[in-house]
Amino acid sequence: MTATAATNTELRLNSASIRPGRVLTWTLLFIGGVLMITPLLFMFSTSLKTAGQVYDLRLIPAAPTFDNYLKVLSDGRFMRWFFNSTLVAVCVTLSNVFFDSLVGYTLAKFQFRGRYLIFIAILSTLMIPTEMLVIPWYLMSAQLGWIDSYWGIMFPGMMTAFGTFLMKQFFETVPDDFLEAARVDGLNEFTIWWKIAMPMVAPAISALAIFTFLGNWTAFFWPLIVTNSRELYTLPVGLSSFAVEQSIQWEMIMTGAALATIPTLLVFLVLQRYIVRGVMLAGLKG
Repeated sequence: MTATAATNTELRLNSASIRPGRVLTWTLLFIGGVLMITPLLFMFSTSLKTAGQVYDLRLIPAAPTFDNYLKVLSDGRFMRWFFNSTLVAVCVTLSNVFFDSLVGYTLAKFQFRGRYLIFIAILSTLMIPTEMLVIPWYLMSAQLGWIDSYWGIMFPGMMTAFGTFLMKQFFETVPDDFLEAARVDGLNEFTIWWKIAMPMVAPAISALAIFTFLGNWTAFFWPLIVTNSRELYTLPVGLSSFAVEQSIQWEMIMTGAALATIPTLLVFLVLQRYIVRGVMLAGLKG
C-alpha cells in the first residue's frame, strides 16, 4: 500500500508539472529558436557547397567540401581584415575595461562637487544617435590626421557611457569598510581600485568586456566611413567589398561570413555563463 501510494503521488506531481501553459511556452521558444538558427545553419551549409550546389536547399550538402575555406584563407586580404578586427576589438575592449572602471569607481566612491552633474552628462550621451556623432567624429579625425588609421577606427569607442554607468552601479555595492581598511594600511587610491575594488566586481567586468568585444567585432558603419585603404578594412567592411567582388559566387560569400562568425560563436560558447550573469546583474543593478 505504501509503495502504491508513493507511486500515485509521484504520478500526480509529474502530471501537475506538465501544464498546458508550460507546454505552449516551450513550444513557442523551440519554434523561435529554430527560426533564429536556420539562417545560420544555411550559411554554414552553403559554405560547404560547390557553385553548382548553391541553390540546392538541402541543409546537408550532397558532397560537402572545404575548398571554399581553403580559397578564402589563402586570400591575404581576408587574413589582414581578420587581424584588423582582432586588433581593434581587443584594444577597445581593454580601453573600456580600464577607463570605464576607473571613472565608474570615481563617481561611486568619491564625494566631490559636481559629481552628480558629471554622471548625468555622461548618461545623456546615451540618448544621442550614433548617426549624429559621425560628422563630429569625422571632422575631429580629419583635423588630427586620424583618417585611414587604426586610431581613427578605435577612438570613438575607447570609453563608453554604458560601461561607465554599469561599473558605477557595481562599485556602489563594494563595502566602504574594505576601502577604508586599505587606506589605513597605506595603500594609494589607484592600488585600492586595482587590487581591492576591481576583483569584487569581476562579473561586471566580464560582461563589459564581452559586450564591448562583440560590438566592435561586428562594427561596420564607422570603420566604413573612416577607412579608405583596403589594408585597414575591418572584417565586416572587408566582407562587404568581398561580397561585391564575388557577387555571383555565393558559396565564397557565405564562407567568408562563416569565418567571421566563428569567433563570436566561440566567445559565446566559452563565456556564455558570464554573458547571462552579466545581463542579469546589469538588469538588477539598473
